[in-house]
Amino acid sequence: MVGSNSLRTTIIFFLLMNLLPPSFSTSSSTIRTTDATSTTGATHRHRFSKVYAFGDSFTDTGNTHSITGPYSFGHVSNPPYGTTFFHRSTNRYSDGRLVVDFLATDLSLPFLPPYLDRSSNFSHGVNFAVAGSTAIQHEFFAKNNVTMDITPQSLMTQLIWFEKYLEGKGCRGNGPRRCRAEMENALFWVGEIGANDYAYSFTSSLSPNLIRELAVNNVFNFLQALLKTGAKYIVVQGLPLTGCLPLSMVLAPPDDRDGIGCAASVNNQSYTHNLLLQNKLRDLRRRYPNAVISYADYFSAHLAVMKNPTTLGFTEPFKACCGAGGGSFNFDLFATCGSPNVSRACSNPTKFVNWDGVHLTEAMYKVVSDMFLHRGYCKPSFEVLLSNKSH
Repeated sequence: MVGSNSLRTTIIFFLLMNLLPPSFSTSSSTIRTTDATSTTGATHRHRFSKVYAFGDSFTDTGNTHSITGPYSFGHVSNPPYGTTFFHRSTNRYSDGRLVVDFLATDLSLPFLPPYLDRSSNFSHGVNFAVAGSTAIQHEFFAKNNVTMDITPQSLMTQLIWFEKYLEGKGCRGNGPRRCRAEMENALFWVGEIGANDYAYSFTSSLSPNLIRELAVNNVFNFLQALLKTGAKYIVVQGLPLTGCLPLSMVLAPPDDRDGIGCAASVNNQSYTHNLLLQNKLRDLRRRYPNAVISYADYFSAHLAVMKNPTTLGFTEPFKACCGAGGGSFNFDLFATCGSPNVSRACSNPTKFVNWDGVHLTEAMYKVVSDMFLHRGYCKPSFEVLLSNKSH
């Protein structure tokens, strides 16, 4: 059973997302759904020697094993997590592989090991992402009397880890020429991050507008720090359709719906966040014209699937594969995936978009990764990034 803090956090996440009016309408958007139908293949071989990844539970490949994970989903070490591909839990928040795993395969690289697993081979890259991370430093929350017991890692923590990693390789500051060359041969993958910031700040007097400004500014500062160390090729993911997650759908009022049947106010929060993020990326491109900074449009990719799920093989766009309660969403706040009450999942996760009520299935991550890498949902496209890399 989920504890009182867990329930509180879950409800806060939803309530905060409802603070903004639903100015974004999914019914009026035009998305190229036919672009998402192929499968990801290893077509970008040997373009990058390594990948460095950052983000939250959508990107974390195991750092949460040594850290407290998101409240309602702290059972990631238990079955049935990981059963589809790995046949065991790898502390990924899915039944199998994540977008960053399909990225590695596409680049003919091994899966990225988590930074906190010091026994791993980091010769082809490192994953610094941690489930539950925020974009804003946690000192800010403490200073503003946000006293919730939350994951203590932020995006800046991940930057510190990355800098320690570089120091361990003899690369301090700009470092010798070999360090700069190594940075320029690496792909920096910044997974989605920011939703936790809104949730954690709800009980304070901090406004959602302030949180959005601070969160995106911190992403900007983080990216600028990477660029100053010599990073040249960066992909930055936006937030997905958080209003289409079973968690949001269960807690949303029945009249809070957009054109695809998701929680309109929750999706609007992510949409507004992504607009500001894209503005900041344009500023970075002007400041660093020799770098390639691509925006991975998670919102549009997710929307394309939700508008035409059956064409992509999904028969259950809203229901959680691993959950309890049945009904339209199969999600129960007090019986989440991996808990003693929920140790089994649906028989065919490939038909489900959602895995546990918040995170996605391997099948969905595979479709999204293909859209990013091959179908133009990165802007500039991943092909443009690779073309620049080959010059």
